[in-house]
Amino acid sequence: MYFISRKFPLYAVCLVSLLCSCTVGPKYTKPAAPAAPAYSEQPPANFKEVNGWTPANPADSQIRGKWWELFSDPQLNALEEQVEPANQTLKAAEASFRQARTLIAINRSNLYPTVSAGPGISYNRISGSNPTGVRGYQYGLFSLPIDVSWDADFWGRIRHTIATAREQYQASAADLENVKLQLETELAVDYFEARSLDAQKQLLDDTVAAYQKALQLTQNRYTGGIASKAEVAQAQTQLNQTQAQEIDVSAARASFEHAIAVLIGKPPEEFKLPVVPLHAEPPAVPVGIPSQLLQRRPDIAAYERQVAAANEQIGIAQAAYFPDLVISAAGGLQSGSIVNWFTWPSRFWSVGPQLLETVYDAARRRAQVANALAGYDVAVANYRQSALTAFQEVEDNLATLRVLEAESAKQHEASLAAGNSLQLSLNRYKGGLVTYLEVITAQSIALTNERTEVDILRRRMDATVALIKALGGGWDISKLPNG
Repeated sequence: MYFISRKFPLYAVCLVSLLCSCTVGPKYTKPAAPAAPAYSEQPPANFKEVNGWTPANPADSQIRGKWWELFSDPQLNALEEQVEPANQTLKAAEASFRQARTLIAINRSNLYPTVSAGPGISYNRISGSNPTGVRGYQYGLFSLPIDVSWDADFWGRIRHTIATAREQYQASAADLENVKLQLETELAVDYFEARSLDAQKQLLDDTVAAYQKALQLTQNRYTGGIASKAEVAQAQTQLNQTQAQEIDVSAARASFEHAIAVLIGKPPEEFKLPVVPLHAEPPAVPVGIPSQLLQRRPDIAAYERQVAAANEQIGIAQAAYFPDLVISAAGGLQSGSIVNWFTWPSRFWSVGPQLLETVYDAARRRAQVANALAGYDVAVANYRQSALTAFQEVEDNLATLRVLEAESAKQHEASLAAGNSLQLSLNRYKGGLVTYLEVITAQSIALTNERTEVDILRRRMDATVALIKALGGGWDISKLPNG
């Protein structure tokens, strides 16, 4: 007869604690990402896109969460505030974020024993033809079993799974912020597009009024026998073409108004954007240090968390090589009579460990480890590519703003010159020195230049919004939840 020492449970607990401290799999180290030199008042010679651009001293912290307030537009501020509480795309992303959070609790529960109970009552009759010789015996069975099962997680499989869920949760948080930033910048772009079309509409309204006066002048000259019927037709054609352009601008403006309505969670027919022409200059955006993009871009943070999750998958795959120890216990009360069901003699119990080890799997575990390693390489490449893309977006928009600022100055000079040319042509026409064809040509040139000037201002606004988005829009990695 063998006796079990009373100290055996203590030894077992110590052994389990020691083994549970073992975790297979590589330790996570954040992969290196491409870097760029800092923006400064005197950038390196090869740092081409900053040349001619005057960034603020590293003060991009000025771009806070409400980055749109840099534009000092109360209407834009009011619209942006409605995105978070009402946009349905953002609500879906927020629900996915909460869903990812629940996976942490689901996986963490595997660290603890699972307890189940299955009370049952049955009345049974043994077959009269059974081989035991007992004929037609009938009996009742009252049972209250309680089962306990616990996976000791010696090699860290469960802990790796929890870590994976936590990192996916953090990636989901970054994804949520990225969706929010995309929607906010999309609204700002649509807003400035609508304001630009308001400016175009105002310009076309003024031009139509001027063309109507010109048509009246031509008709008067025709009545007086000074102008020809062809000149009247030319003036009428010029007026009609401009009126058609005016209608086209109104249609395009309605499309952007509808887009804004959907972004703030309203049916398009219930939303009306007041007409306010775009005239304000874009704000100067503090650029800061390029390497901070790795901390301030939510999409980059999401990719980096995906790398960490992929690293945990390697540990999960490697843990499959080691045996899995499950400690089970069962006990309860069982009786053939309800009278004796809850008495001490009706108790039963059993306890014991079970060691599970895969002996042969046709190299499946090896393939799973190779798959996890390849998945890690994919995640690292995506992370590094996201960093490169971020630097490209900043450089693109810096270059765009620098070029458009110079182009805007030249275009303004061109618009002034075209306006002077038109006035001279009108004076010459009134004096009978030229035909109306010269006036039409000057009118077309002047209108084209003025519309181009408005469009350049729109592009500068759009590029400013895009630069803010490329800089992370006031988000930073410290906002990631700990899980």
